[in-house]
Amino acid sequence: MASFVHNALTGRAIFGIDTIKNLPNELGRLSCNRALVISTPQQQDHAEMVRKLLGESAAAIFAGAAMHTPVEVTAAAMRALDENQIDCLVAIGGGSTTGLSKAIAYRTNLPQIIIPTTYAGSEMTPILGQTEDGVKTTLRDRKVLPEAVIYDVRLTLTLPPDISGTSGVNAIAHAVEALYAENKNPSTSSMAEEGIVYLARALPIIAEDPKNMDARSDALAGAALCGLCLADVGMALHHKLCHTLGGSYGLPHAETHTAVLPHATAYNADADPAAMESIARALGSESAATGLYELGHA
Repeated sequence: MASFVHNALTGRAIFGIDTIKNLPNELGRLSCNRALVISTPQQQDHAEMVRKLLGESAAAIFAGAAMHTPVEVTAAAMRALDENQIDCLVAIGGGSTTGLSKAIAYRTNLPQIIIPTTYAGSEMTPILGQTEDGVKTTLRDRKVLPEAVIYDVRLTLTLPPDISGTSGVNAIAHAVEALYAENKNPSTSSMAEEGIVYLARALPIIAEDPKNMDARSDALAGAALCGLCLADVGMALHHKLCHTLGGSYGLPHAETHTAVLPHATAYNADADPAAMESIARALGSESAATGLYELGHA
C-alpha cells in the first residue's frame, strides 16, 4: 500500500429525526446563552423556529446570508454581533448560511452550531469560501470547523425535488474529487464511495417521492460522508472551475456543480482509472462520467 496522511478532524454530529430538539442542550454544552441565529432571507421562517426553540438564548436573527459568502454580507453580520453581545452562532440552512457562519467564526473564534437543511456538506469541513469584487477565494483553517452539527432529516422534507437533486450532486462532487485527489487516502476513499452509494440510491427516489423519509435519511447521511471527504483531502479541477464560474458570474452553486461534474470527470478519466472504477461502481453504472450525467438528469 502506498504511504498516505489522514487528517482526522474533531467535531460533533447529531443525526436523526427531530434532532433539532437537542439544540438548547448543545448551546448549554458550549456554555453559551446569546446566539446569533443565521439564515438566508428565504429561510427566515427556519430562523424564527430556532429562536422560538432557544427562547431568551437567541439574542438576534441575521437573515441575510447570501450565495458565495460576499464579504459585504459578512461585514453586515459582524455589526449585528457587536450590537447584541453575541457569544455563539447558530446557522440553519444550506451552504450559504454555513458559509456566513464560518466567515464570522474565522474573524471572531465564536463557537458554531450548524443545522443543515440541504445536502451541501460544507458543515463538516474546515474550508471557507468567500467572494470579494467578483473573485471567490477559499481558505482552510480549523477554527471555522463547527463545534456541533445537528442533522435533522425532517428539516429536509420540504426541500423541493429539483433543488434536492442538484444539492445532492453537489455533495457527490466532493466524493468524486476525493477519489482522485493528490492527497487521497484509504479512509477517505472508502467514505467517498459509500457517500456516492447513499446519494445515488436516494436522489431518484426523492425525485418521485419527496416525503420518503428513508431516502431523505440516506441522502443526508451521504452528504455528511461526502463533506468529510472534502474536509480531509484537496479538491481539483472540477471545484476550481465551479468556484471561478460561481464567484465571477454569480451562478447558483449546486446547479453549476451538477452541470460541470460529468464533464470534469470525463476529462480526468484517463488520469485515474481506479477512481473512475470506484465512482462507476458506486453509481451502478459502466462509466463514471455517464453515470453522473444520468443521475443529474434523473
